[in-house]
Amino acid sequence: MKKNKSLLTEQFITEWLTPDVGFVFRSGEVLDDFISPYQHIEVMETAAFGRVFRLDGYLMTSEADEWFYHENLNHIPAITHPDPRTALIIGGGDGGSARQLLKYPSIEQVVVCELDAGVVAIADEYFAQVHQGAFQDPRLQLVIGDGLKYVAGSQQQFDLIVLDLTDPQGYAEPLYTREFFADCARLIGEHGLLSLHIGSPQFHATRFRNLFDELKAVFRVVRPMLVPITLYGGFWGMACASQLRDPKRLDANTVEQRLQQRGITGLNYYNGDTHQAALALPNFVRQLLQQTE
Repeated sequence: MKKNKSLLTEQFITEWLTPDVGFVFRSGEVLDDFISPYQHIEVMETAAFGRVFRLDGYLMTSEADEWFYHENLNHIPAITHPDPRTALIIGGGDGGSARQLLKYPSIEQVVVCELDAGVVAIADEYFAQVHQGAFQDPRLQLVIGDGLKYVAGSQQQFDLIVLDLTDPQGYAEPLYTREFFADCARLIGEHGLLSLHIGSPQFHATRFRNLFDELKAVFRVVRPMLVPITLYGGFWGMACASQLRDPKRLDANTVEQRLQQRGITGLNYYNGDTHQAALALPNFVRQLLQQTE
């Protein structure tokens, strides 16, 4: 999922958005700290965010505000789809994305392909508030493995693919390429939707623009989404991509009707108005992407 390098001091975590900009919050008890076969995993208590975990020094998830990220990343594409039945989550080992998609009564299968079993283990032990039992749902299939290889080798069609990943570096870097997006496009066909985060348009402008361009090279419809995520430094960017389905075509009333019809409740952020707001682009983002609407 996240992004910005942090430095643990005796009492504070400084979360760096860039080498020149960061924010500070008070740290608490370290609950777990170990090296998995893939990365350094830490779990700690904080006053501001409750329990948080970090991978290789980058904050991933917090109990207090995970819904800013998970609700927008998942419900914008899922509500846009008229009848989502199958979903693939690449990453997402904390279970937060699976929890949101499993709210849909039409969903028959959610595959979570997570590289690191250590992430699933700490989610199971420390982050029940985030996954809320998603891993015990019989519709969920957990695959521990490389998402790149899973997508390349899969012949299954999915209505939704959610890339719930770390930043585009290390093991995750190949999952932010045009080639991988094309493999995802093969699995969702004409009618499915892909969602992912693409960084801050303010602090990661080049990454934001380049990933948008790579998506546009594969998908006919690519909509940037902008949401506030305090743990990630404030203004954060996502994208929803498809060949045919456009989340921007849904007005607020249609979103509210679909939420009601599908029995989606317990949301802290997402609704009809926020759906439209997430897809509204400030002028500086339009200029960055060279868009006029």
